[in-house]
Amino acid sequence: MTATASNWPETKLIGQDKRSVKQVIQTYHNDSLKRLLPLFVAAKVDYPPKQITLLASKRSRRLELWADSGEGYKYIHTYWIRHASGKAGPKLREGDHQVPEGIYQIEALNPNSRFHLSMKLNYPNDFDLAMAKNEQRTQPGSNIFIHGKASSVGCLAIGDKNIEDLFVLVERIGPGNSKVVIAPHDPRLLPLFPVPSHLPEWTAQLYRQIQQQFEQFKQ
Repeated sequence: MTATASNWPETKLIGQDKRSVKQVIQTYHNDSLKRLLPLFVAAKVDYPPKQITLLASKRSRRLELWADSGEGYKYIHTYWIRHASGKAGPKLREGDHQVPEGIYQIEALNPNSRFHLSMKLNYPNDFDLAMAKNEQRTQPGSNIFIHGKASSVGCLAIGDKNIEDLFVLVERIGPGNSKVVIAPHDPRLLPLFPVPSHLPEWTAQLYRQIQQQFEQFKQ
């Protein structure tokens, strides 16, 4: 899905210059390819790959790109997260300024973001919605993006050139072939357990899922 929605809060105001995903690709593809292709060549991964996974660590503000061209995932590059609001722990409600933690997909590309370009995550996913329902939380939040610039509230800001590269890459392979795993910190370096007592009980289940995902990706 590459359609955009005018009611996304991070979309440019009506009346500003609007552009399509196709126009964005035409504008940034060649420069992005010059940056991306050497990374894929060095990793011995075909470009474009069949699928990618992005591993985000909130504490270290690192976003790792892993790609699979049919022979298993290989490490491609690390992008620095220039801003991510909130603290360790899952997102629970609208307006808590928390970056979510969990396993997500990119469900749409927004070429008209206030933050240059953006990619929308499917937060809240089925797990988030189930936990919210169990706790009778009716507003778990929405509109979580990976985007450009260097400021953000509840999203991951990675700078303009970095979002150009990932936007182009995700458009090439299709958003449905992109997974994003967000952790409080990198569980390959420090286990996510024991879970802090102030977090919901179900956080242990979530962190087991996140830790299993990260452990599949080792350099």
